[in-house]
Amino acid sequence: MLNRVILIGRLTRDPELRYTPAGVAVTQFTLAVDRPFTSQGGEKEADFIPVVTWRQLAETVANYCRKGRLVAVEGRIQVRNYENNEGKRVYVTEIIADNVRFLESQNKDNNRSNSNSNRNSNNQDPFSDNGKPIDISDDDLPF
Repeated sequence: MLNRVILIGRLTRDPELRYTPAGVAVTQFTLAVDRPFTSQGGEKEADFIPVVTWRQLAETVANYCRKGRLVAVEGRIQVRNYENNEGKRVYVTEIIADNVRFLESQNKDNNRSNSNSNRNSNNQDPFSDNGKPIDISDDDLPF
């Protein structure tokens, strides 16, 4: 049997980090994943998929992911159920992620937010050559 999921999408909001009574970190977020077709009106549609991460991965996601960030999620589908306050059985389908990859650099996110506040001038690339040749000694090359 196999239960494996790979999704690529954007976070709809900042992840929520909590800790269980035993001190285990858990993060929940929702991933917006575009559907491969458009509606009859020509509009793109998306699915909003709940994702849960645990332990160290949960803390990493909470520290480095923000709303709008493009990520790839690998994990499994889990369906759980519980009885709500009205006595009705509620079913929840979610992805339990065991790997989250950041598909955009954090600098790209920072540059996007910094450009909005005109602070982008301090974030110059130290490796840009401005079209000039780079002077590298043969002694500096590893081959």
